[in-house]
Amino acid sequence: MRIYAVADIHAKPGRLDIVRAGVAGHAPDVLVVAGDVSNYINPHAVFRRLNDLGLPVMVVRGNTDLAWHERCCRRYARITCLHMWKVKFKGFLFAGISGTLPVPFGTRFRLFEKRLIERASRLVCPETILVVHPPPHGTLDRVLGRLNAGSRGLSGMIARCMPRVVLCGHIHEDPGMEQTGPTLVINCSIGAGGKGIIVDFDDQNPEISPVAKMA
Repeated sequence: MRIYAVADIHAKPGRLDIVRAGVAGHAPDVLVVAGDVSNYINPHAVFRRLNDLGLPVMVVRGNTDLAWHERCCRRYARITCLHMWKVKFKGFLFAGISGTLPVPFGTRFRLFEKRLIERASRLVCPETILVVHPPPHGTLDRVLGRLNAGSRGLSGMIARCMPRVVLCGHIHEDPGMEQTGPTLVINCSIGAGGKGIIVDFDDQNPEISPVAKMA
């Protein structure tokens, strides 16, 4: 199975063009968008373009995606919102949490509370591909190259539940991949000129095969 993962589209036409080119060039089985799909506005123009790509799309909301946007995405046959939900796709388990967390700069809502993390933990096991918006605290979460702005609650949940992969974004300045225990954390933000991340899984092997940053 091949996943194409991005985050932080922010309804920008140029970033949607990047996503379309990535889908055309890499032929993924599924597109995952780890939050900030739109930009506080009516999201239908973005959802239409994602739906028209012709493959399954899994999303969570970020801090620029309002709560009612989740209802909007349900109108599109190929788009699934993963918030507090788990889905099996091609034999792989996906789960997601929408929202963001208190950070040193402004956000419109903060869903990463202790209660939510506890509820979400029931969805996650070592086989899970977990889709969230912010990175865990201390992993691919540096703002200005030095300030860690990730979620402490998410970091604790990863340590307890040990999902296979965490796909996130939110911190535009720190995309990449980093192993934390048995979990591979991937910040797939395209907010600072990136093009997303391709993740390939070998169907015969439950381990992750090459993970390549797109050129």
